[in-house]
Amino acid sequence: MMIHPHFARHVSAADAETGGAAVPDIETVQAIVDAAFWTSLRREEGVAPRISLAFVAPEQVAGPLMFEKPLPLAPQSLMRLAPAVERPGIHLGVWGDGNELSVWGATRNLPAFSFVLEVITPGLLVIKHSRGEESGKFVNVAVLEGEQIKIIDQQAATLPDCPALLISLVGLDSQFAANSSVSVLIQMAVSMRAHGRGGLLLVIPSNSQTWQESILRPITYSVLPPFAALADLMVQNPGDAPGVGWEDDLRHAVDGIAGLTAVDGATILTDRYELLAFGAKIVRRRGSNQLDRLIVTEPIEGASATLAEPVELGGTRHLSAAQFVHDQRDSIAMVASQDGRFTVFAWSPCEAMVHAHRIETLLL
Repeated sequence: MMIHPHFARHVSAADAETGGAAVPDIETVQAIVDAAFWTSLRREEGVAPRISLAFVAPEQVAGPLMFEKPLPLAPQSLMRLAPAVERPGIHLGVWGDGNELSVWGATRNLPAFSFVLEVITPGLLVIKHSRGEESGKFVNVAVLEGEQIKIIDQQAATLPDCPALLISLVGLDSQFAANSSVSVLIQMAVSMRAHGRGGLLLVIPSNSQTWQESILRPITYSVLPPFAALADLMVQNPGDAPGVGWEDDLRHAVDGIAGLTAVDGATILTDRYELLAFGAKIVRRRGSNQLDRLIVTEPIEGASATLAEPVELGGTRHLSAAQFVHDQRDSIAMVASQDGRFTVFAWSPCEAMVHAHRIETLLL
């Protein structure tokens, strides 16, 4: 199994001895995956479970909630616990007791690089590692859907012209500051995907007006003056340790703009996070050729870049987003599909083509 080597590379024996993350062996990984998979297929009062399992000992975390008697790592036990631990940030602690794994309780904090498995939907599991430092952030390692296993390619962000958004999502950056530009776009992507209606966000340079040449006029939902709630929050810049109030305001601002992407058409945001319009219709720029092919990549091990026609990626949103980036090469387009797929379109100077990055595996 390729998952065990990932954790072995990041965690040393010294880390485990000093209370840091422990490396699960292959049998442990298989046991946790097996229990989580069969749990995901069950329903309690018609509701599918959403749980997070972390391979960690109770003495490795601060303030753990511990059961008097550990519970067996079995679908029946996990299903009964699911309603109590389904909210984000709560992990069921799994550890070995002799030759058997058991669930000892729950925790909200984890050592860096702890093995975490989340049940997303029936048959869909995501293996992650924690970033630690009580950040509550995680890096996706693998996505398991039925019999299909997708290992995240940690080198995907080394591709030429790779957007900073993808670099951060893959987890190659050392920090995930809540007030960073990349973090805002990641939060926007997650929120767009969460509303489930599909959406299109265009991020355009604030010092240019050429984007208007690719938008049908008049714009039904033009915003004047530009809505600057998100921009104002970013200007405040609370530093490396933003307060809870600022983070809540940021989340609400992001969710508000992401919600507008559910309206048919494109939502337009400047690189300073000023909202200019939503429900805008994209048109081909006068004198521009119709886009006939682009490069498609996915940050999955074994996947290679392919040439494709825009129609192969999806419907109208994908076609118009790709054309917009082809015509406005200093912009990016983010497209959420109703089925959960998510694509970031950016211009690749190296290839002189539009590059479509499929990143839904990084957003789960």
